Amino acid sequence: MQNKIAKYRKEAGLSQQDLADLIAVSRKTISTVETARFTPSVIIALKIAKHFNTSVESLFVLDKND
Repeated sequence: MQNKIAKYRKEAGLSQQDLADLIAVSRKTISTVETARFTPSVIIALKIAKHFNTSVESLFVLDKND
């Protein structure tokens, strides 16, 4: 699964820590989600999408093999 979280975050002028604080998770969670080492829970994905006022589908895209 690919995601566009880093793109949205950088365009908003936020650090990983800023975004983590805004959605009540750790900076490490944001880092591992952005680099696709961790698949977020539905709750985390929804919180990120809500913060950026976009859909989960705009942030996350399944790989062809998924």
